[in-house]
Amino acid sequence: MKNLKSKMILITGASSGIGEAFVHQFAELGANLIIAARSENELNNIAGTVKEKYKVACYPIVLDLSKENAAKELFEKINSLNLDVDVLVNNAGVGAIGKFEDYDLERYQSMLQLNINALTELCLLYLPSMKKKNSGGIINVASTAAFLPIPYSAVYAASKSYVLSFSESLFGELYGTNVTVTCLCPSRTKTNFAKNANSPFKTYESRPYDTPDNSAKVGINGFLKGKNTVISGPQKLLVTLLPRLLSRSRVIKLTSTQYQK
Repeated sequence: MKNLKSKMILITGASSGIGEAFVHQFAELGANLIIAARSENELNNIAGTVKEKYKVACYPIVLDLSKENAAKELFEKINSLNLDVDVLVNNAGVGAIGKFEDYDLERYQSMLQLNINALTELCLLYLPSMKKKNSGGIINVASTAAFLPIPYSAVYAASKSYVLSFSESLFGELYGTNVTVTCLCPSRTKTNFAKNANSPFKTYESRPYDTPDNSAKVGINGFLKGKNTVISGPQKLLVTLLPRLLSRSRVIKLTSTQYQK
């Protein structure tokens, strides 16, 4: 897909951070938008701003994708509006930072429902129509945590490893078509992630950050170029080189130490 003008883009987790940056950048390229998130006020404010500033259509849908059957509910709501999605951006996600046993099963089930189940279900719901049209595609937002074992973010890192592997596998299935799946792996980005993940580590917020705007830009550019995986942020070279240069045990010790400093 070389031109996004008048295409319909569905973005989840669109009320802040990288999701909000995606909204503005797609709108600037002339795309119409469906934006989904839990935060009704923020979502409606963004929709109003986008429609006024960029003169594109923007449909806000308020729902919580961490709830069971929410992905199907979103799909049905969009169908009821007679909207055809050209590009799906699975951006919604959440983390939990701390010792594995610091969180209960309900928290982990909610995280996995959002980070893995809802993402997978939305891909399954929308990919067939994209293949039928032989156009469009999907951007799945993972993390540089997908490349490494991350002590004190064990479940989150594992969920993002799933997103990376799943996305690249779908990319392989789509060879020879005009439909693509791009996995965006941001490194540390200035969003509400650490706050929402209840990080107990004081130094986490003091380390170098990328901006949501740059992360979204890298994702969109990678998608338009048909790339399977793109990485953004200050740690992008480090996380890809470490597993090649060091033993697995050494990598685990290093990543563990980074949280404890």
